[in-house]
Formats: sequence, C-alpha cells, structure tokens
Amino acid sequence: MNYRTEHDSMGEIQVPADRYWGAQTQRSYENFKIGTEKIPQEIILAFAVLKKAAAIANNRLGKLDERRLDLISRVCDEILAGKLDGHFPLAVWQTGSGTQSNMNVNEVIANRGNEIAGEKFLHPNDHANMSQSSNDTFPTAMHIAAATAIEDRLLPSIDLLIQTFSRLMDENKGIIKTGRTHLQDATPITFSQEISGWKNMLEKCRAMLVLSLDGLHELALGGTAVGTGLNAPKGFDVEVARVVSELTGKKFVTAANKFHSLTGKDELVFAHGALKALAADMMKIANDVRWLSSGPRCGLGEIYIPENEPGSSIMPGKVNPTQCESVTMVAVQVMANDVAVGMAASQGNFELNVFMPVCIYNFLQSARLLSDSLVSFNNNCVTGIRANRAKMEENLHRSLMLVTCLNPYIGYENAAKTAKKAYAENISLKESCVALGFLTPERFDEVFQPEKMV
Repeated sequence: MNYRTEHDSMGEIQVPADRYWGAQTQRSYENFKIGTEKIPQEIILAFAVLKKAAAIANNRLGKLDERRLDLISRVCDEILAGKLDGHFPLAVWQTGSGTQSNMNVNEVIANRGNEIAGEKFLHPNDHANMSQSSNDTFPTAMHIAAATAIEDRLLPSIDLLIQTFSRLMDENKGIIKTGRTHLQDATPITFSQEISGWKNMLEKCRAMLVLSLDGLHELALGGTAVGTGLNAPKGFDVEVARVVSELTGKKFVTAANKFHSLTGKDELVFAHGALKALAADMMKIANDVRWLSSGPRCGLGEIYIPENEPGSSIMPGKVNPTQCESVTMVAVQVMANDVAVGMAASQGNFELNVFMPVCIYNFLQSARLLSDSLVSFNNNCVTGIRANRAKMEENLHRSLMLVTCLNPYIGYENAAKTAKKAYAENISLKESCVALGFLTPERFDEVFQPEKMV
C-alpha cells in the first residue's frame, strides 16, 4: 500500500494514499481498533448536511468566500450521493465527543476539495469546521440522523402495517371467536376487534414518535465548544438551522439553550422510549400471531399465516412462524438498546456528554431494525393472514366462559357452578345448567346467544 505524509498539531503521520482522510482520522483509526462497529452511515450523511449548511451560513454571514463554499458543497454532495463511502473508517468506540469523526468529515472535505481545486485551498479546521466545534456538530448530526430515521424510514413502515391491519379488519368483519386472558378462555370477541387492538397500538406509538420529533428538531450547532458560541458569528445558529431545514425539507430550529444541547441527551432518551414502546407492542402482536397460528393440529390454529421456509432440518413438513420470531428478536434488541441510550445520556458531565457515539449507534440501530422489521413482518406475514373460521367457531362454542352471559339470569355463583360441572363432566353448558335446575332448556336457548356478547 502506498502512503502519503499528513500532519496535524501533533506532528506527521502516514496515511493511505488512496484515502481522503487526514492525520487526526488516521490517529483514531490506529488507536481504537475495537470491535467491528463503525460510526453509522446515517451520521456521516448528517455531517455532510450540516457541513454544507454551515458553509452556506458562513457565506451568507460574510465569513466564507464563494469558491470555498462551492468546493465544500460539492464534496458534501458527493458524500450524500455515496461516492465517498470508503473514507469514513472510524469505530464507535472512540472519543466520547465524536471529535475524531467530526475531523474525519472535515479532512475528507478538505482533501477532496483540494483535489478538485488542484491546490491546497481548503483547511479542515479553518474552513470545513468554520464556526463549529466537534462539541456542537456531533450532537447536531445525532439529531439530524435520528429525526431523519424516524420521519423517512420508521413512520412509513408503521403506516404500511397500519394499512394492512385496516384491510384485515374489513375482511374479517362479523367473525366471532373466543377471547383470551391469562392464556385462558375468556368471553367472545370479534376477530376485527382483536385486530383493531393491534392497529391502535401502532397508531399510539406513531403519535408518540411524532411528539418526540419536536425535541430532535432542535440543533446544538452554534454552541461551539461549551455552549457560549465562541468563534461563531452572531446569528450563525439561527441561520445554519434555517439552511439545514432548507436542505432536508424538515423543520429544524436552533436549540434555545446550547448549554443544555451539548450536555443533555434527554430528547434522544425520550424518542428512544417511543421506539421501545413500539418494540414492546410489536413483541405482543407477533406473539399473538404465532399463538393464534400455532399447530397446525395441536395448537390454537385459529389463523393461517404464510408458509415461507421449511421449519426443520429433521422434521419433514414442519413450518415455523419465522417472521414472528424475527420481530420478537428485534424487540429484545431494541429494549436492550434503550438501556444503553439511557445510561449514555446520564453521563453529561459539566458542559459535554462524552458517550455520544454509543448513544446514537444504539438509537439508529433500533430505528433501523424496527423499520426493516415492520416491513418484513407486513410483507411476509401479516398480508397473508387468513381466519380459520371453522376452528374459531369450534373453539368459541367449546369455551366455558360463554357462561358469563348467564350471570344476569342465574347469578355469578350459579354460573360458576354451571361452568365447573360442564368442565368436570365434559358436557355442554346447556346440559349442565338444565341439570342443575337453573334454567329450562327453552329459557337457556333464549338467553344464551354468544353472538350478542361482543
């Protein structure tokens, strides 16, 4: 491999000749060979947006000339287009401020810009990082990436599954089945009502995620090193937030208190709480689906789901609810990530949080996994759910909890005696009730109508 010599304030260092990063990136690359987790691509793209926005704002405020603005903007556009993906190698497990990733982007912008210019015209600190600090750019990138992940990926995924549940509700109107509580038979419910519960879970989680966007739309940029805005021109924070909004089409604003936005990560904790709520609901929905489809002969068997893959390497013909299993594993990961996000956010010592890379790594993984998981679950499972009407009807009429409709006529205790006798002697509720003398056969038929219990 060929190398070139780069330098920073600590001296010279050898850098791969075919890479645009510089000395500070190389030092981090060599000093933190930890794990396989890299700074997420979403953060790099967010940095490209904010660096371009900062250059535009600096130009509008008279600090940056047109030629440098053009070069910085061109390189940022290349980053956003994925043309420079191989030039951001740094690990999550680096400095807790993300300083080296900020400099990685600055160095790539400067070196690629200088290549375009044909001369040393851009400096990573003086130009790419003008009016900025790693301490305000990394939290800004976190918020841009988090808001984008929710708005552009997760919300559409939720909407897709909501639409499918709406269709299933319409298709299954009028189908009555037994309800279940504590994994035990309960009073009847319509299949549409059951599906409506799943749908509303998603609608509630969607609303919580939308609510969390208000905090994520606040940007730390302009606070520079400790929140005072040192070395940033007056009005830079407002202008750069305006430009980020122009570039993204989203309503970003400058944070009112930069001392909070550099050290506090509560907006991310709040938003991840909504991700955890969605994960919890998806765990419940996926478990319901696999319980209801269990069998095919020795389980509940009340619904059919698509048969996607062979389920066993030894048992021929076995098919498993694999999409449900995938959803529940994702849910477990998101719930675990919530612990990491919360603990990372608690480490805002004095004027800066220094757990930012691990915080956003887990946040973005959760958003990414949920987005992909919901689409996969929808396309490969939920769209193909069909009611096993015969099994639902059989289970409904075998349920002893239909006895609940007799409470107003024979009382709770007599209804309980009726159910227990029917269960112990394996006879119908009607036979039990009549044998106990609580109702005549004719009166029983008159008041015992499961269809009206929903």
